[in-house]
Amino acid sequence: MTAPAALGPGRVLRELFVSSRPVSWINTAYPFAAAYLLTTRQIDATLIVGTLFFLVPYNLAMYGINDVFDYESDLRNPRKGGAHGAVLDRRMHPITLWAAALSCLPFVVYLVIVGSPLSWLVLALSLFFVVFYSAPPLRLKERPFADSMTSSIHFFSPAVYALVLAGATWTWQLGLVIAAFALWGIASHAFGAVQDVAADRAAGIASIATARGARWTVWFALAAYAAAGLLMLPTTWPGPLAALVVVPYLVTVWPFRDVTDETADAATRGWKRFLWVNQLAGFLVTLLLIWWAILTA
Repeated sequence: MTAPAALGPGRVLRELFVSSRPVSWINTAYPFAAAYLLTTRQIDATLIVGTLFFLVPYNLAMYGINDVFDYESDLRNPRKGGAHGAVLDRRMHPITLWAAALSCLPFVVYLVIVGSPLSWLVLALSLFFVVFYSAPPLRLKERPFADSMTSSIHFFSPAVYALVLAGATWTWQLGLVIAAFALWGIASHAFGAVQDVAADRAAGIASIATARGARWTVWFALAAYAAAGLLMLPTTWPGPLAALVVVPYLVTVWPFRDVTDETADAATRGWKRFLWVNQLAGFLVTLLLIWWAILTA
């Protein structure tokens, strides 16, 4: 039997890099940066530190912990090993957990120092769901519906944290924006879970898709995306235009509305398009935020 390759520094860094899902870094850093900057209207140390935290350490914690505790499922999942996540060498598991904790620590210390008790609570809850989405004893990713809700928290909580940290004034329109963001996250997780039905069932892992079935979950994702768009309609101008941003997601998911549990892995094609749709959506949302900033300057 061939001995496993040594875990040199280069390999460790490569595996940690892949595990952190660099293609998704922007999905958590951007909400924090945009919310903080639009509230304070200035670039300061907290904006930079917070953005860097939600760019890399936060994602290493979120996805690295997931890769450690999803190891058995990932072994059976042919799409793992790239943009969709690493199949970590078992020897990498303790290294990944330590790297996630130690990389987050200095950022969290800084953010606690500059924050308020309410911001501490929001940050603590955000990190709680990052850890216990994948880690026992809660392992929320194996609790149908809670899995999609918790995954959504990963993405909208950086924006909520930024708003609290920056002392934003909460309005019902701002609440609708956050609710729409939350529904986007729920829909995205649900659709992403569809492609893993076979691998998750083989590993004995529950999810919204394994519990409700592939077809039902696709329709649920479509409904959540549509609801997110509808919630944007009453928001402050040009917010209503953001309702159009959900259209590419609906177009991406719609072709898979009739998948069965046996053909669910076909949804991977849609998930690959989803990753590109995110870039388009981010660009369009940025234009709307710039417009809003000009109107409210």
